[in-house]
Amino acid sequence: MKRLELTFAFLQLPLDYFLLVLAAFTAYSLRFAGFITSIRPVAFRFNLPWNEYWPLVLIVAALWIIIFAFNGLYHTNPNRKLTKDLNRIFFACSTGFAGIALYTFFTLQKFDSRFLVLASWILAILYVCAGRILMKLTKMILYRMGFGLRRVAIIGQNNIGQEIAKFIQINKRFGYKLVDQFNTFNERAADKIIRSKIDEIIFTDPRATEDQALRAINFANDHHLSFKYSADLFSTISTSMTVTTLAGVPIIELRRTRLMGWGKIVKRAFDIIGSIVLIIITSPLMFLTVICIIIETGWPIIYKNERVGQGGHNFFTYKFRSLYKKYCTGRQFGEAGDEALDVEAELIKKQNSKEGPVYKIKDDPRITPFGNFIRKWSIDELPQFLNVLKGEMSLVGPRPHQPREVEQYKRHHRAVLAIKPGITGIAQISGRSNLNFEEEVRLDTFYLEHWNLLLDIIILIKTPFAVIKSKGAW
Repeated sequence: MKRLELTFAFLQLPLDYFLLVLAAFTAYSLRFAGFITSIRPVAFRFNLPWNEYWPLVLIVAALWIIIFAFNGLYHTNPNRKLTKDLNRIFFACSTGFAGIALYTFFTLQKFDSRFLVLASWILAILYVCAGRILMKLTKMILYRMGFGLRRVAIIGQNNIGQEIAKFIQINKRFGYKLVDQFNTFNERAADKIIRSKIDEIIFTDPRATEDQALRAINFANDHHLSFKYSADLFSTISTSMTVTTLAGVPIIELRRTRLMGWGKIVKRAFDIIGSIVLIIITSPLMFLTVICIIIETGWPIIYKNERVGQGGHNFFTYKFRSLYKKYCTGRQFGEAGDEALDVEAELIKKQNSKEGPVYKIKDDPRITPFGNFIRKWSIDELPQFLNVLKGEMSLVGPRPHQPREVEQYKRHHRAVLAIKPGITGIAQISGRSNLNFEEEVRLDTFYLEHWNLLLDIIILIKTPFAVIKSKGAW
């Protein structure tokens, strides 16, 4: 999803909560308004003062938000019709209203202002619907101005493809920008899609063979693009999909991972909170590590190692330096870093213990005595919490690899680049360096296809035990 869509999805929940609270506060104010009391005076038995009312409202509004969530009001489908959301708002608010009525009835509450409950229900529907309409209008205005548009390539120039293309060009308010359209998927189309920085592929070619269709899907997976196809294109349906309509045509999107929409938002929030907490907890240990490195080999303390992250974008991981300075590679160390690459290449030839694109040097002579200690206990990776805060990494995810290693990936290996790399992950707690690369990829692929927050928590809990066992760490 585009950042604009994620931002709107994230803002929707607090906006709904605010509007529900505002509806209840407005109902309370109206109860004491002159034109209302002239019709129905406040009963002498009314005993709900403001200082007791507003905390109750905050709790009830939170419960209503849960009802909203169960009614599917926090979807991340940017193209769902507004009328469907408005209908669900009415049903969800009515469910909340019924819940309050039942609670009052069964607990025999002596509550003499039915007006408050009735007015809150009506105002909640009006306010939340107005909020949804305002959010929709704002998004449409931004789309018309060219912000957050999803860059689309259509494969297929048949009637359906032409109809969708015409619809996208006329209706920019739906958030699409047609960049190109191809008759069929081939190498020319693939090359142009890459150069045009496409976000989504819509496949509408009914004459495509199964091999062509699979090549298009694999291409989309390899380059981390959304893949959608017209509903009559395939006779089989993926278990990971969403269905929308575009120009009146059913469109199905294949999703490789659950880390989209709210899943992405939840994981990012978890990463930010978790990394801040872990930085605070480990700060004494990191301070001692800094002192020891300075005493042993001096500056620099942090080693910036270039790695490949989500979507194939390069970034620098932060690690405590564990090698002698003359053996450190990378731009950080200038010409000495280039010379160190030759030493490393020779060691890889002689002492590499892994097969495939990833190397691991056994009995590495470049590591300092203290560096060997912090590597064994994974203390050298603690600065990567800063990478997590910056949004370059996640607490849990596939292991990040170097560009020269990623260049040797086979097609199915590139699936792990669909999500952010992690400080720890399912492969790290399942054997660390003892796993071969294919086993590591299989575990990471399982993780990205079956992600949930509980799985992240379990992996984080298991990580210290994997480190203590020191299995595969050297």
